[in-house]
Amino acid sequence: MTYEEFADSRLSALLRYATMLTGDPHSAEDLVQETMVRVQLNWKRVQRSDSPDGYVRRMLTNQFIELRRGSWWRRVLLRAEPDPSVPVPSDHADRSAERDRVWSMLSGLPRRQRAALVLRYYEDLPDQEIADVLGCAVGTVRSSISRALATLRTELVEAR
Repeated sequence: MTYEEFADSRLSALLRYATMLTGDPHSAEDLVQETMVRVQLNWKRVQRSDSPDGYVRRMLTNQFIELRRGSWWRRVLLRAEPDPSVPVPSDHADRSAERDRVWSMLSGLPRRQRAALVLRYYEDLPDQEIADVLGCAVGTVRSSISRALATLRTELVEAR
């Protein structure tokens, strides 16, 4: 597979993943663009890996995590099935306010925890693949997700 073939087949999926990490489609485009430049420069190494897709996803995730704290990457959106016990907002303004509230809560999480949540609940990856992307142990992945969810639960209870 050539770099061009890889880019054609995976670019939209990488962009969706980056959008979930950053919470902003424009920031996601910048992140993917920078990652794909690095992929092209290192294409032989990427191509030799067991899973070029996983390798590139890891590059993108690492780049997101390593961004400086003061940058414009502050929000992320996780999409999940609606919980029937939670009242559904009745209009567009309510839905926008609820989405902003979720982004605000998620923006307070450390980048690794956000990345772990996106990989688990948006990309639907198993623990081992998340660990490979984040470059850590499976136990660390589980711990990160558990801590992130506990933080979110606490914030949700305090907000009510």
